Amino acid sequence: MKIALIGYGKMGKEIEKLALGRGHEIVCIIDIHNQEDFESEAFRSADVAIEFTNPMVAYGNYIKTFNAGVKLVSGSTGWMEEHGDEIKEMCTKGGKTLFWASNFSLGVVIFSALNKYLAKVMNQFPEYDVTMSETHHIHKLDAPSGTAITLAEGILENLGRKDKWVKDEAHDAKELPIESVREGEVVGLHTIRYESAADTISITHDAKNRDGFVLGALLAAEFTAKNEGYLGMSDLFPFLQ
Repeated sequence: MKIALIGYGKMGKEIEKLALGRGHEIVCIIDIHNQEDFESEAFRSADVAIEFTNPMVAYGNYIKTFNAGVKLVSGSTGWMEEHGDEIKEMCTKGGKTLFWASNFSLGVVIFSALNKYLAKVMNQFPEYDVTMSETHHIHKLDAPSGTAITLAEGILENLGRKDKWVKDEAHDAKELPIESVREGEVVGLHTIRYESAADTISITHDAKNRDGFVLGALLAAEFTAKNEGYLGMSDLFPFLQ
């Protein structure tokens, strides 16, 4: 498979290493200094592009990739609120292809499934209130994390007594609060707590490194090369549905 990389930071370099190890070819690498390469023959030759950048440039990268006729896998967050409907429509009606996930970690995939199942169980026990916390490195620009928002949406779908998430600890009975901490070089730590007067039940995912994210992104790219439309982890892993 021919892969183009958009963003050549820590994730981009680790994706490159694993992709080559899995027998793929890196045909183009685009970073802030060579944006003109979106129009290159090398970029257009890619079966799929993998994009990990930041909220300020992700949307523009999507449009440039779509204009080049290249399928895209992206883990960038923070763009969905402003451009989500437009990008989804371009994929569902406009013939473009994007595989997007707030988190590609295989551990987070399992954690997400557990989160939804636990919310279904806890829906029967109104004496428990639910809260969430997430911690990431100081370089992460968006808060709450895209992963935390995805986890929160999984809870809201299955816990009838909550109707929205909020970004602080102070909340009313129908709100799910998300506490965000930015410190050091923390890769990613997400904890969901159900607390009553009697006890606390919690589940946590603590990423030790980026290995799980990198493998998940490559599995998504291999899947995307053979599929079309607006894709996500529930397409790659049907047990999430």
